[in-house]
Amino acid sequence: MIALPLLGAAILLLGGRRTDRWGHLLGVAMSLAAFVVAVVSFVEILGLPESERRRGIELYQFIPGIADMGLLIDPLSISFALLITGVGSLIHIYSVGYMSHDPDRRRFFAYLNLFVAAMLLLVLADNYVALFVGWEGVGLASYLLIGFWQFKPTAAAAAKKAFIVNRVGDFGLLIAIFTVWTTFGSVAFGDLSGATVSGAIQGGQASQGTITAIGLLLLLGACGKSAQLPLQSWLLDAMEGPTPVSALIHAATMVTAGVYLVVRSGAFFEAAPTAQLVVTIVGVATLLAGAIIGCAKDDIKKGLAGSTMSQIGYMMLGAGLGPVGYAFAIAHLITHGFFKANMFLGAGSVMHAMNDEVDMRRYGGLFSVMKVTAVTFIIGYLAIIGFPLLSGYFTKDGIIETAMEHNQILGWLAVVGAGITGFYMSRMIFMTFFGKKRWADDAHPHESPSVMTVPLVILSIGSIFLGAFLILDNRFMKFLIPAVGAPEELPTFHFVSTAGLATLALVAVGAAFAWFRYGAAEVPQVAPRGSFLTTFARRDLYGDALNETLFMRPGQWLARIAVFVDNRGIDGLVNGLAATIGGTSGRLRRVQTGYVRSYALSILFGAAVVVGALLYVGNM
Repeated sequence: MIALPLLGAAILLLGGRRTDRWGHLLGVAMSLAAFVVAVVSFVEILGLPESERRRGIELYQFIPGIADMGLLIDPLSISFALLITGVGSLIHIYSVGYMSHDPDRRRFFAYLNLFVAAMLLLVLADNYVALFVGWEGVGLASYLLIGFWQFKPTAAAAAKKAFIVNRVGDFGLLIAIFTVWTTFGSVAFGDLSGATVSGAIQGGQASQGTITAIGLLLLLGACGKSAQLPLQSWLLDAMEGPTPVSALIHAATMVTAGVYLVVRSGAFFEAAPTAQLVVTIVGVATLLAGAIIGCAKDDIKKGLAGSTMSQIGYMMLGAGLGPVGYAFAIAHLITHGFFKANMFLGAGSVMHAMNDEVDMRRYGGLFSVMKVTAVTFIIGYLAIIGFPLLSGYFTKDGIIETAMEHNQILGWLAVVGAGITGFYMSRMIFMTFFGKKRWADDAHPHESPSVMTVPLVILSIGSIFLGAFLILDNRFMKFLIPAVGAPEELPTFHFVSTAGLATLALVAVGAAFAWFRYGAAEVPQVAPRGSFLTTFARRDLYGDALNETLFMRPGQWLARIAVFVDNRGIDGLVNGLAATIGGTSGRLRRVQTGYVRSYALSILFGAAVVVGALLYVGNM
């Protein structure tokens, strides 16, 4: 699974321009081949008894005495592998058409293959050190893909921003790995079960504070990769990359790595209730923040990016709720990978038809000329707002109901987030596909070619049926038990519940308000100034301003102070001593005149001084 896309990346990068003609085909073939291997592995796991559905594969000795390079095939990792290779392959196919006129298409597919390989290593690794190798590989590949059009200053800046912000989270993950090794003497997932962690606390080998610290540090790493508060600022800027990158990285794979890390590390969070509570709080805060940001974005990709922040927040909320929450979180992660990739690729199809225009205020009425794109996008929209019987209805409502059982405040805040989702996603639909045409004179919108629309159709089918397949009869929860543990009691999905009815009601209100503002009313081509709240959302809740105030400006002044101390203090002392010696020697050098009479006079004067001193001493 890992070797195939890695080989594809190596061939395309080392082969250079000689592979331009067929490089995209090789990239697609390697991703599809990895998907076939994932399917075969999945079928093999299904054929094993439940107690044997956790298999380790040793590869080679990596860091002697600390960690070996090995893979872990279990229900959790194979679920991610299927998502990464399956949805990733559809995005590869779509990219053949989307990037058809790009002279560097071969290099783009090399980076896509590299990303898939790194992401697979991340989820298949059997220990934290190997996971970290994949984690950093994903960071590198995302940097290359976000900044793929590096001739655009905005794209280059966005790539650097994503890379640097993720390094903050990675620092937390590194410290967590060091602490795990110091405390338990192992970084292998198989050695860090819930019983092991609980036993270490009871036996005094680990304190409750240490386990809590490990959980919070792991969460910091997860926040970086999954764009959760307070490390969310990179995600919206990352929309500067090609649209298939947004679909692959920011919908189905990289941003879900943080959720995977929290669920895989469930033993630590279950033993540290404080850290577990912080996970849920971060999830709720982010789902609300992302939804609010999405309400004010006119850029279709940035609106979807705010939506991604919000939906990952739901997953993080579920990941903080124990085994039942794990199942709903990963199920929502999988369904979200389908309907959000569907919408990102749909947005790319719209941009492809509108001369790369991203401002929804310059769209309108596109349903009549892009029916396949519009219908598939609307299916994704209905799934994400939780329309009854579509995928999001089962997975997101499952998270909300589970949250209600654990903490009413968090549950109701999640319901409010669902209502806001109904508004901003409906706003996107009405501004893009309905209403009056607001196109530029040189725009001639048309449906995209089949190589782009077929992946949209396949993803939309998953957006319809996948949620029910995973959730009903607790099918996915039972499948995950060997990897994440069994809940005390299997839940029952309620088609009619207080939380569910409240969610549907708020979603309907949000959609109706969106219709009133953007469907029935005329949409101005220039965004009105708006209220303070609108400005607040347009500026991403002042996340960048906060980072500048708290970190960048103090860091800037600290650097200036350090330079001043270095120049005037350390260098000043050294240079001052050197200048003193140099100045003194320069003055003493003037005594050496080269005239014998001067030296004789000096000798005479010195002799007189000596004689005088001797006479003075003799008379005492």
